[in-house]
Amino acid sequence: MVPALVVFGDSIMDPGNNNAIHTIVKANFPPYGHDFGPDHRPTGRFSNGKIPTDFLASRLGLKDLLPAYLAPDLTSHDLLTGVSFASGGTGYDPLTAQLASAISMTDQLRMFDDYKQKVRAAAGDAALSDILAKGIFVVCTGSNDVTNTYFTLRARSSYSHASYASFVVAHAAAFLDGLLSAGARHVAVIGLPPVGCMPSQRTLSGGMARDCSPGPNEIAEMVNAGMGSAVDSLKANNPGAKVVLVDMYGFFMDMMVRPQGYGFRESTLGCCGTGMMEVSVLCNGVTSAVCGVIADYLFWDSYHPTEKAYGILVDFVYDEYLQKLIE
Repeated sequence: MVPALVVFGDSIMDPGNNNAIHTIVKANFPPYGHDFGPDHRPTGRFSNGKIPTDFLASRLGLKDLLPAYLAPDLTSHDLLTGVSFASGGTGYDPLTAQLASAISMTDQLRMFDDYKQKVRAAAGDAALSDILAKGIFVVCTGSNDVTNTYFTLRARSSYSHASYASFVVAHAAAFLDGLLSAGARHVAVIGLPPVGCMPSQRTLSGGMARDCSPGPNEIAEMVNAGMGSAVDSLKANNPGAKVVLVDMYGFFMDMMVRPQGYGFRESTLGCCGTGMMEVSVLCNGVTSAVCGVIADYLFWDSYHPTEKAYGILVDFVYDEYLQKLIE
């Protein structure tokens, strides 16, 4: 029995932490939440409905929704069954969080220390020890480093593709080392997807045909390769821990290239507005109409998948990787 799910990362895993901070990277307004719950409420989740954290918590038998750690109504039960510290716009590169005014990965680790104190106060040392020893810890970020910091904003333009990939991996390894030092024993690290095939990247640098952009995909593949070596080193240095690198690149690429095989019709545009660039504040209830049949779309906005797509991705991640952590 897994006692808790604890998540770190970016907007893919943020159930609303950014609602509580000063940033424009938010999703707590329509049409976000278009299909969330009976009241279709925008909660800060970057999708039309549930996000991976919710599907994972449900698959683990913990609860239907994983709350944001900064949610104002967080209960002791919420703490004991798990939370997400993820913040939309963040990345492994410390500059990425600064540029987006998001919660850095370093600060997410500090929040985890605060969380541990709250668990101890609420339920005692034994409960905290159980969460650390048997809980599932998921880390998912890195896409913003490549798409925003490196390519769109060119804030690391002095780096080659290979040197930036190495830079990102070094920061990822440092974060994971800190998480293991903080007591986590079952850690799943989600590798980067083919970020160059996101609708926004197709629009920005995919040419007239809006093909997948090769540069972002090249760095993503380099980061994933480097993460493999980093995870091997972490496992060697922490023999009591289980760390698994989740390779979702090929699976997600197949969804984008062969959407019909997964029940989708459109994989190059988001459902929100034109589907070419709208995300966060640009995907809003005033200027952005929602597509006709949301279930036909792989992407909700120009960066984030739909609830349906997230469900398919989580089933793959859970069946292929997470079950090995639980055994």
